[in-house]
Amino acid sequence: MYRPEGSHPAPCVVMCAGFGSTADRLSGWAEVFAAAGLAAMVFDYGSFGRSDGDPRQVVDIDGQLADVRAAVACARAGGAVDADRVVLWGNSLGGAHAITVAADDPRIAAVVAQIPFNGFPRRVEGRSTAQSLRLTAAILRDALRGRLGLAPHYIPLVGEPGEIAITNAAEAKEHISTLAGGDSLWRNQVAPRATLRMMRYRPADAAARLTVPLLVCLAADDAETPQELSSQLADRAPRGRLKVYPGTHFSFYTDPRTRQAVASDQIAFIREALALP
Repeated sequence: MYRPEGSHPAPCVVMCAGFGSTADRLSGWAEVFAAAGLAAMVFDYGSFGRSDGDPRQVVDIDGQLADVRAAVACARAGGAVDADRVVLWGNSLGGAHAITVAADDPRIAAVVAQIPFNGFPRRVEGRSTAQSLRLTAAILRDALRGRLGLAPHYIPLVGEPGEIAITNAAEAKEHISTLAGGDSLWRNQVAPRATLRMMRYRPADAAARLTVPLLVCLAADDAETPQELSSQLADRAPRGRLKVYPGTHFSFYTDPRTRQAVASDQIAFIREALALP
């Protein structure tokens, strides 16, 4: 828990990491929120980072949703935060989780979803048909191994163009260097079976049921969570708001100017939603 200065219970931002990510990768965002007077809670999903769970590096959508609900309950029970002013914040797949959980929790005060997942694009830019078939084979192999109780068939989360990976990008090396630097618990490895469940994941349906303010922050040239898909979350939410920034999906991780602009807008949105001075 990142706490702001002062002794009074503060509003709290519960932060949900993205696909294959870990809580320590959210520390920079959490520190910015704390400096703005908001408590911020980060946590690891089961089988990632400091959380237990075997096999490791397996994205379990339903399990992660349960982890988000548990984190919200923990934040409210601690006594250090204002239990009725809890905001859910999520990045990438975590943005879908934040929307989904908030739709069924009337006590959530607001939701922030940045570069959120809302389904896979029909065609992934830069990935050939042959590469797509190789990735599909890896996904099915891992799913079968999971059904048989065998060790996962891991592939990279981020790879250069031509590699078998969840995401391929020309700036892959820079992104990996940023995420894996220092004492990071992030690993460029994941069991790809989760993508089969993600094909049936419908955060936009949850967005339509939201009764609280929602801010969706997107990158104009995002090929991983493309604007035409992710903007539907703001469109379908009764109180949805959309902000689009220059850059790619990875700009939210590696570009300091993008991160500063996004954080400033998110803090302003949260202050407005919670009627903070």
